Amino acid sequence: KGVLNMPLAEWRSQLDVSLSGAFLFTKYVSHLMIEQGRGGNIINIISTAGHQGEPGNVGYGTAKGGLLNFTRSVAMELAEFGIRVNSLTPTATDPSEGAERAEKWGVQWPGPRLGERRRGMLPNSDAGLPMQHRPSPRHYGKAAAFLASDDAEMITGFDLRVDAGAIARYWLWDPGAAE
Repeated sequence: KGVLNMPLAEWRSQLDVSLSGAFLFTKYVSHLMIEQGRGGNIINIISTAGHQGEPGNVGYGTAKGGLLNFTRSVAMELAEFGIRVNSLTPTATDPSEGAERAEKWGVQWPGPRLGERRRGMLPNSDAGLPMQHRPSPRHYGKAAAFLASDDAEMITGFDLRVDAGAIARYWLWDPGAAE
């Protein structure tokens, strides 16, 4: 829903899920990490909606945008304890990997759910991506594993975007068009 038709209770609920949830998790897990004296890693999950405006998605987009700055703020606060705080931004996900897993596990795959909010979106979201293909869950998993690894020991307060170039794309550029 957008600003014109979203009830205040729904607005608060969307902010609570993303922001208050991350706040409470970070508050309590960081106390445990500090008590154990070993440092650690916290990875918040953002969304491309937190980087770009999207009509009819004001609560979610605002909450995810706020989570970006929460990540940076908390990273500065917890750095002295050896706790790194970063975020990972996924985008629209390639559903084929999930469908393959569902079939393998004998679970009915629901297929795409296109609701009212998706009206006006491109029919093929791959076409608008510079890399011409949506990331899959394994791409997100590898990125999260990197952020949590010793290879990222000097990275904190950073947002790793696994979005096939979606956010970097200039809005007038059509990556699928011939030059």
